[in-house]
Amino acid sequence: MFEDLKWLGISWQEGPDIGGPFGPYQQSQRRSFYVDAWQELLTRGFIYPCTCSRKDLAQAAQAPHEALGNDVALDDEPIYPGTCRANAASGADPGAANWRFRVPDGEVIRFNDICSGPQEFTAGRDFGDFVIWRRDDVPAYQLAVVVDDAAMKITEVVRGADLLRSTARQILLQRALKFLQLSYYHCPLVTDDSGVRLAKRHDALSLHALRAAGADPAKLRAGW
Repeated sequence: MFEDLKWLGISWQEGPDIGGPFGPYQQSQRRSFYVDAWQELLTRGFIYPCTCSRKDLAQAAQAPHEALGNDVALDDEPIYPGTCRANAASGADPGAANWRFRVPDGEVIRFNDICSGPQEFTAGRDFGDFVIWRRDDVPAYQLAVVVDDAAMKITEVVRGADLLRSTARQILLQRALKFLQLSYYHCPLVTDDSGVRLAKRHDALSLHALRAAGADPAKLRAGW
């Protein structure tokens, strides 16, 4: 990936390959940051352990959701039914459990996206209690990026429009951990001629494949 980006003409001032003031830059080496955040959320009563299996969640996703609105199926993950909300939360380490963030049902999370304008999502309707630590003892995406952004003094995040809903979750985590809220720019996704978004599985359109085929990086940059 680093080689392909450099070939394209993109450079950076810090990262896992060149170091920098906010390292280490590999999440596998930042566990202490995530455990500290998990402990803070636990102490303040924001999270609880979830023992639901994938089968349980799959069955819950197939159940009627009239009370949650008709747009539940449009979410990027099923609305968690709250089965384990009453579980006791204690411990000195996340251990082998899924830990979920208890969202404030009915609260509207608003933010102004630099690209897409005003956004709002309702907790408990547009998204439910979400996992911040996985049962395989790894911090989930939502927690890891919030902790890393704060530790690395990030002020603006640029990413795809498919993560707009995740921003609402991350704002709740930022508030719970007393971090500053960031500015966000969610850009349109790159799509093929039929409008289907390009994904990692479309290797024929990867930078590596274009590079191997002898593409001109200057022309690619000009086209974008």
